Amino acid sequence: MEQQNKSTRIESDLIGEREISNDILYGVQTLRGIENFRISNFHLNDYPLFIKGLALTKESAAIANHRLGLLSDEQKDAIVAACHEVAEGKHDKDFPVDMIQGGAGTTTNMNANEVICNRALQLMGHQPGEFKYLSPNDHVNESQSTNDAYPTAIHLGLYATHLKFMPHLEALIRALRDKAAQMTDVLKMGRTQLQDAVPMTLGQTFNGFASILSDEVENLEHAAKEFLTVNMGATAIGTGICAEPKYAEYCTEAMRQVTGWDIKLSADLVGATSDTSVMIGYSSALRRLAVKVNKICNDIRLLSSGPRCGLGEFNIPAMQPGSSIMPGKVNPVIPEVMSQVCYKVMGNDLCVMMAGDAAQMELNAMEPVMAQCCFESADLLMNGFDTLRERCIVGIEPNRDTCANYIKNSVGIVTALNPIIGYKNSTKIAKEAMATGRGVYDLVLEHGILNKEELDTILSPENMIKPVKLDIKPRR
Repeated sequence: MEQQNKSTRIESDLIGEREISNDILYGVQTLRGIENFRISNFHLNDYPLFIKGLALTKESAAIANHRLGLLSDEQKDAIVAACHEVAEGKHDKDFPVDMIQGGAGTTTNMNANEVICNRALQLMGHQPGEFKYLSPNDHVNESQSTNDAYPTAIHLGLYATHLKFMPHLEALIRALRDKAAQMTDVLKMGRTQLQDAVPMTLGQTFNGFASILSDEVENLEHAAKEFLTVNMGATAIGTGICAEPKYAEYCTEAMRQVTGWDIKLSADLVGATSDTSVMIGYSSALRRLAVKVNKICNDIRLLSSGPRCGLGEFNIPAMQPGSSIMPGKVNPVIPEVMSQVCYKVMGNDLCVMMAGDAAQMELNAMEPVMAQCCFESADLLMNGFDTLRERCIVGIEPNRDTCANYIKNSVGIVTALNPIIGYKNSTKIAKEAMATGRGVYDLVLEHGILNKEELDTILSPENMIKPVKLDIKPRR
């Protein structure tokens, strides 16, 4: 490294020399990545938990290398201190590389190596770029390859993201449960295939929403737990070349101490180095969750449709004018935007699957786009969950009269009579009701199939929304 003036420095790599401002901590290889990969609007510093994953990885490696006698006390302490600052988000601006990049993550790995090295140099009393005291490759990246450090950082970053993600999902589930509890007494018609089915309550509808999301908690936890298996010590292809014996063991042990997580070393580092199935599994879990959330949003839009010519079983909060030409129109913009988030997550999952399928020989060079998709999907869903909960779910109000009228006028309630009057009688009443427009209740009494007391018992709300045994003689 040669100083050109006080404000810049010269760094060199395999390709040649470049002048770099002393105001920035990244170096020549990061600069080349910035220039080469002007691809997307997704940059590393958009995902601070990924940066934290890089810092945790590098800190663990430094601790292991020091234990093996490969780093001095001063070098180790400076690297660890720099990693702490990076993990705390103090240098996010120095991680500007595009998330989507060639090189299987080498640019991202070197971005971390250079920032940590140059900050460590400052902490040691030197200038950025004075690599004779500490080198991004020889010291910060010691005993490592991008091919083990990069996927490990992804694993740690995504696990940290998962821990942040779950409270947002759980808050949405609680909001649905709370709304269900407020509407346990609102009887409504259920529907199958968009046709009248049998009665239920709005409380049961919203409990159903909450339950299908609750079912995904265990699935997500299981998928995320696999992030805690790492391939540190694999180096280039899994054989551990350039790493000393015990390094993989020491690094994994340090990682457990640094993170407080139950991190394990993969049983086969060669297999693990090209295997990206953990990201595939977690992306799939997010996609499965998104499918269910989208179903809920579709139902909310249908059931709240109107206000006068739709189903209108409940009202959702009016958030903004719905048309530039139709006065008074208000659209269900919150469920709509949540559905679009879900579609994006589904699309990201397809990308993750295809990129995961692209592994060749001892590496998958498509890991960068897989990581970007996983981080983005989690972020989108967290933001979407909060928006859906705060701006829609908590403000839903039932239209009790509308729901009661649907029950009163529905042919579907004849199903509740089926166990008592039989399928043939039920079909006869249903056909007549549809043909004449008259109500099932009146027709059953008119035909003398049941008396009023029996009919009221069968069609009471508490007897139509759960399995019951009635003390009424069948009329089949």
